[in-house]
Formats: sequence, structure tokens, C-alpha cells
Amino acid sequence: MIDECHLLWEDLLSYVWGKTKIRVEIPIKNEKSRQTYSGALDYQTHEFIVREYPQANTENTIDFVEYLQEQRPEQRLAIFWDGAKYHDSKEFREFLKGLNGELDEDEWLIICTKFAPNAPEQNPVEDIWLQTKNFLRQFYHLCDSFKIVRELFKFFADGQIFDFPKLHHYGVLPQVT
Repeated sequence: MIDECHLLWEDLLSYVWGKTKIRVEIPIKNEKSRQTYSGALDYQTHEFIVREYPQANTENTIDFVEYLQEQRPEQRLAIFWDGAKYHDSKEFREFLKGLNGELDEDEWLIICTKFAPNAPEQNPVEDIWLQTKNFLRQFYHLCDSFKIVRELFKFFADGQIFDFPKLHHYGVLPQVT
């Protein structure tokens, strides 16, 4: 299961307390600090794989899928994700066609399935992004730069094993070999 996350420097803090009749103004430093991550949850092992990108687009999507193939050599991949336009672009479809070639559909190296439109609650990766951002909020006092935020984000998410109720909604999926 795959999704993208756009981490913003401002994601770290989300609440302000102040007197009701006095406007609270907070200067924002690094207002354009942003990092995009692609993340994939291995449904069989619950391992989460993360990779950084400057933005979410077709080129980086293809790169991430190739990276997943490197992480799981000799395995076929069944990918479940949202309907982002770069997940179904002409270039991405051509990439899949080149990869799967003339194989029968039941032998394809990569199979892509979309979650229902506008239904992020179906994708467990959304919960991982939320857990990761909540982790950052707990340790905001350590984050005096966006570089530290990015390092903590990746430390918390990449290679970790996640297990929570939504992961069991899909039952037991057979191994794709």
C-alpha cells in the first residue's frame, strides 16, 4: 500500500494558546520548507519503506516503484494506492507496459489497484503518516531546524514495523510470487 506525504515545517506545531481577546501572531521561519516522501507498507511483513523526493510526480513515482523492486527482488508487487494523477499517467502506464511486457495478467511483475476515490480512510499508510507527524509533535523541542524534522520523520517511519487495527481490514492476502 503506497501513499505520498508532504511534510511541512509548520506541521510540527498545530495549537496555540492565548487570551481570547488578544490576537496571537507567530512569525513563521522557513515557510517554504517542505519535503515529500513516498511510503509503502508491505502488507505481509508490516514493514514501512520510505524514500524522499523533491515533489510527487510521475518520474518520482516510477523511481519509487523501481526502488521497491530493489527492496523486494525476485518478487511480484501488488500495489494499492489512491487515484493521484501521476499514479495513472500515460508515462506510468507505459512504464508498467514495458515492465510487464507480453506476460499474461496473472504473471505481471507489478499489479496496481486504486482505493476508492476520496477515501483516505481505506489506506493504512495515511495512519502511518499521522503517527509519524504525532511523533514529531511530541519531540518538537528537539526540532530547531527543518533538517532535524526531516531526519526524525525518516527515523520514525523508514524500516519500522507497524501494526494497528486498519491493517487487518483486508484479511490475509496470498503471497504474490
